[in-house]
Amino acid sequence: MLELQPQIILSNLPLFLQGLLLTLKLTGYSLLIGLLLAMPLARLRVARNRNRWLSQTVWAFTYFFRGTPMLLQLLVLYYGLAQFELVRHSPFWEYLREPYWCALIAFSLNTCAYTTEIFAGSMRNIPHGEIEAARAYGMGALTLLRRIILPSALRRAIPSYSNEVILMLQGSSIASAVTLMDLTGAGRSIYSEYYAPFEAFIFIGLVYLVLTFALVGLFKLLELRYLAYLAPRPQR
Repeated sequence: MLELQPQIILSNLPLFLQGLLLTLKLTGYSLLIGLLLAMPLARLRVARNRNRWLSQTVWAFTYFFRGTPMLLQLLVLYYGLAQFELVRHSPFWEYLREPYWCALIAFSLNTCAYTTEIFAGSMRNIPHGEIEAARAYGMGALTLLRRIILPSALRRAIPSYSNEVILMLQGSSIASAVTLMDLTGAGRSIYSEYYAPFEAFIFIGLVYLVLTFALVGLFKLLELRYLAYLAPRPQR
């Protein structure tokens, strides 16, 4: 008969809280960096004619990071680069030898690749009439990008981007693979110390579930706020 030991969770709440804060920190910073990088890359991704080679370069970047597991990217960055003497003697070695920075870089590049394709798709779906109207008002390329293309693309990308945020939150659980004490790492520590896998991992699963539902609710509010004009109008 299964005997639960909730006192293990209660006595180790500070450890779980520390792991939760690290998980949120890694996820939040990675999403922010990935978002900032994805906006200009998405613009290059949809470039044509003279900028086609830039578009193909961005495509290769997104194809690589979307086509390989994020865990593999993290392991190569943390364990693989250390074997190269050039990397060990570079000014970046101070950061690349730290698991936190390796996880942050890997997560940021991974979410950047997905976000770039999401934004690129949103830019392609902007009605051509909006762009032509902006040009008719005399808007230059930068003004058009700042006032029409980016705001419209960001609004249209909300449903797809919400999935990326949730997947990034859940995918950050691999940070414990490089010795980081995130939420999953805290669960593994409790398991190894008390041999209580059910209590530790079920509790972690519930925490992720609560965070996921909170994100779903937040993005639903954003959709109601910024995508209301795209909803079909009720017939009278």
